[in-house]
Amino acid sequence: MSAVDGVSRGDQRRALGLSTVAFTVCFAVWTIFAIIGVEIKGELGLSETQFGILVATPVLTGSLTRLMLGIWTEQYGGRLVFPLQMLLAAGATWLLTSADTYPLFLLAALGVGLAGGSFAVGVTYVSHWYPPEKQGTALGIFGAGNVGAAVTKFGAPFVMVAFGWQAVANVWALALAAIAIAFFVFSKNDPVFEERRRSGAKASSVAAQLAPLKNLQVWRFSLYYFFVFGAFVALALWLPHYLVDVYGVDIRTAGMAAATFSLSASLFRAYGGHLADRFGARSVMYWTFGFSLLLLFMLSYPPTSYTIHARGGDIIFSTAMSFGAFVLMIFCLGFFMSLGKAAVYKHIPVYYPENVGSVGGLVGMIGGLGGFVLPIVFGTLLDLTGVYTTCFAFLFLLVAVALSWMHLSIRRMEHRNRAGVDTLPELPEFEGMTPKTQVSAATLTEWNPEDKSFWENTGRRIAKRNLWISIPALLLAFSVWMVWSVVVARLPAIGFDFTDAQLFWLAALPGLSGATLRIFYSFMVPIFGGRLWTTLSTASLLLPAMGIGYAVQNPETPYLIFLVLALLCGLGGGNFASSMANISFFFPKAEKGNALAMNAGLGNLGVSVMQFLVPVVITMGVFGALGGEPQVLSDGGKLWLQNAGFVWVPFIIAATIAAYFGMNDIASAKASFADQAVIFSRFHNWIMCVLYTGTFGSFIGYSAGFPLLMKTQFPDVNALAYAFLGPLVGALSRAGTGWVSDRFGGGRVTFWTFVGMFVAVVGVLQFLPHGGEGGNFWAFFACFMVLFFLTGVGNASTFQMIPAIMRREVPRLMPELDAATLQKQTDRESAAIIAFTSAIAAYGAFFIPKSYGTSISMTGGPDIALWGFSIFYVLCALLTFFYYTRRNAPVPC
Repeated sequence: MSAVDGVSRGDQRRALGLSTVAFTVCFAVWTIFAIIGVEIKGELGLSETQFGILVATPVLTGSLTRLMLGIWTEQYGGRLVFPLQMLLAAGATWLLTSADTYPLFLLAALGVGLAGGSFAVGVTYVSHWYPPEKQGTALGIFGAGNVGAAVTKFGAPFVMVAFGWQAVANVWALALAAIAIAFFVFSKNDPVFEERRRSGAKASSVAAQLAPLKNLQVWRFSLYYFFVFGAFVALALWLPHYLVDVYGVDIRTAGMAAATFSLSASLFRAYGGHLADRFGARSVMYWTFGFSLLLLFMLSYPPTSYTIHARGGDIIFSTAMSFGAFVLMIFCLGFFMSLGKAAVYKHIPVYYPENVGSVGGLVGMIGGLGGFVLPIVFGTLLDLTGVYTTCFAFLFLLVAVALSWMHLSIRRMEHRNRAGVDTLPELPEFEGMTPKTQVSAATLTEWNPEDKSFWENTGRRIAKRNLWISIPALLLAFSVWMVWSVVVARLPAIGFDFTDAQLFWLAALPGLSGATLRIFYSFMVPIFGGRLWTTLSTASLLLPAMGIGYAVQNPETPYLIFLVLALLCGLGGGNFASSMANISFFFPKAEKGNALAMNAGLGNLGVSVMQFLVPVVITMGVFGALGGEPQVLSDGGKLWLQNAGFVWVPFIIAATIAAYFGMNDIASAKASFADQAVIFSRFHNWIMCVLYTGTFGSFIGYSAGFPLLMKTQFPDVNALAYAFLGPLVGALSRAGTGWVSDRFGGGRVTFWTFVGMFVAVVGVLQFLPHGGEGGNFWAFFACFMVLFFLTGVGNASTFQMIPAIMRREVPRLMPELDAATLQKQTDRESAAIIAFTSAIAAYGAFFIPKSYGTSISMTGGPDIALWGFSIFYVLCALLTFFYYTRRNAPVPC
C-alpha cells in the first residue's frame, strides 16, 4: 500500500498551495539582484564581468545547497526544513543593506542565495503527497513559483525608484520571514515522513541517497535542467541590464519587459506538467528544445549592416530586431523553457521514487549552477567580443548539444528495449513511443470509407474532423501565398521606389514558387503521412509571414530581399497540393467531390480573407509596441504595413498545433514516389492539367493580379476596398457548387463553365479604358465577378472529374488487379493526379499577373493578355467536349 493512499484532496491542495506560495517568495528574493544590482553596479562602478559575478553569486549558494537540502528533506521532512531555510535567507537579505564594498556585497549575496535552495525542498515535499500519474501536474504547479522572478521585476523597480534599493531588500526580507512562519503553522508532515515515523523506520542514509548519482542518466537530466532552468535564471538576471544597454530604456521599462519573459517561463510550467502527464515528457522535451533552437537562432543574430556591390552602385541596408519583437521572442522562449522545466521533473519521481530528494537536488543544483555560470559567461563574452547577442548564441550551442544527447540516448534505449516486443517500459522517455509491432495511435490501420456501415459508425466522424482541421490550415496557406497582391500596392506609399514592372514581379513570384513547390508537395502525403506533412507545411508559413513583417519596416531593404520573401510565400501555395491529396483519401466516392470542394473552396477563401483583413490591420497598431513603429505616409498618415505579415503568426501557430494533435494518417495511403509516378504515364493526367489550369489557374492568377490591375486601369478607384470580393465569390462558389458536379457530371459542368468564362473575358475587354480614356469600372468589376464565380464552379467540377476518370481508366489499364487492390490503386492515382494538376495549374498565379505587366509595358494596356486568356478557354472547352462530354467520348463523365 502506497503512503499516499487515503490522503485527502484537501491535504494535497494545502501542501501544494503553501509550497507554491513559499517558493514564489523565495524566488523573488533569489533574483533580487536583477533589479537592485543595476543600482549597485552604478554606485560601485563595476565592470560587466564584475556585475555578472554579483548577480550570479546568490545563484551559486542556492544551487550548491540544493543537493543537501533535498537529502535533509527526505530525512527530516519538509515542514521543518522549508521554514528554517526561508528564515536564514530572510536574515541574509535584511543584512544586505549593511554592505558598502564589493567583497561585502558578494558575501551577503551568498546568504541571499539560500532562498534558491527552496526548490529541492519543495520538490521532495510536494512529490510525497501525489501518486506518480499526477506528479507531473503537481510539480508543474509548484514550479510555477518561478513567477517570483516576475514579481521582483514588476515591483522592485518602483520601490527602488521611490525609496532606494535598500527598501527593496528590507521589504523582501520581511515578506520571506512572514511566509516561513505561516508555512510552519499551517502545513503538515508529508505522508511518507509520517509513515516512516509511525513505523519507526529510519530514513535512507546519505550514502544511499547519493548512490543513484553515479548514473549517467541523472547527469543528462541535469544538462536539460541546466538550460531550461539555469538559462532561465541567468536571463532573468541579465535581461534588465541587456535591455537598458541595447535599447536605451529606463530600468522600470526594462524590468517590465524582462518580466514578460519571467512570467511566461514560470506560469506555463503548470501547463507543462499537464502536457507531460498526458503526452509524455519525451514529446514535451522535443518541443522545448526544437522551438528553443529556432528562437535562439533569431535572437543570436546581431544588428548588422550589409553592402551589396550592385551594377548601379552599392546597396546598403541594415537589419535589427526591434524592442517589441525582442520582447515577443523572449516571451515565446520563456514559454517553451517553462514546459521543459516541468518535463524534466516528470522523469525523476518515476525513475528514482526512493531518491527524489538527492536526484532532484542534484538536477536542481546543476540547473541552478547554470544560473550562476551563465551570467558570468554572458559578461565575459560581452567583454571579449563587444557583441550583446553572444549570450543567445552560447545558449543556442548549449541547446543543440542537449537535444543531440537526448535524441541519441532515447534511440539507444528504444533499440535496447523494443526488439521483438509489443510493449515498452512505462517510463517517461517511452511515453507516446510506438513499438515496431504497432503503429501510432494517430494512424488509421483500417480505413474503408466505401463500406457504408464503417462510414456511418466510424469513418464520417474522423473524416470530418480531419477536413475541418485541414480547411483553416489551407486558408492560412492561401492568405500567406497571396499576401503580396495587397502589400505591393502599398509599398510605394511608404517610401519604396520600385517600378510597376518590379511590383508585378513581386505579385507574380509567389505563384511561380508555389506552383513549383506543388509538384513536390503532390507526393509528400503518401510518403510522410497527412498529419506530419500538414503540421510541417503549416509551420513553414511562419518564415514568410515574419519576414515580411520585418522587411517592410525599413525603406532601405533592397529589392533582392523582397524577391526572396516573395518566393518564400510560395510555401503557402505548395500546401494546396498536399492538402487536397490528403483529404481525398478520407471520403467515399459519393462524397469526395463535395469534400474536396469544401476543402479547396474554403481554403481558397484565404485569398479573400487576406484581401479584406490586411487593408484593415495595416491601418492600426494591432500589436502595439511588439509590432514596431508605423510608417509615415507622404500625406502625414500612418501605416503599419508589417501587420500584413505579423497578423497571421498566431493563427499559423494554432493551426500547426491543431494539425499535430488532431489529424490522422491512413496506413493504406502510404506509398513511395515510385508508386505514385505511374500517373506520368496516364494520358488523362495531362489533359486534366490543362483543364485545371483553365479553372484554378485563372482563379489564383486573377486573385494575385486583380488589385494591381484595378489600381493601374482605374487609378481613381480605391482598389483595395473591392479586391477581396473576387476571391470571395470564387471561393464560395467552389465550396457551394461541388454537389452540382456530383449530380449532373463534372465534364458537363466544366464544358459550360469554359463557355461562360470566354464570354465573361470578352465582357471585361469591352469595359476597360483605352489610352487612358473611357472605361466603366462597375461594368468591368461585374464581369470580373462573373469570371471569379465561374472559376469556382470549374474548380469543383474538374476535381470531381478526376476520380471518375480514374475509376474507368485504372481497370482498363490494370485488369489483373483484384477488387481491393484496384480500389487502393484508383484512390492512390486519383489523389496523386489531383495534387499534380493543382501544381501545374498554380503557375497561373505567376503567368496571369506577369502577362498583365508584359502587356501593359508593351502596349499600354492589358488587352493582349486578356485576349490570350479567352483563346485558352476556347481550347479548354474543346478538349472537355472531345474527351469527356460528346456522344461516344473516350471517358464520359
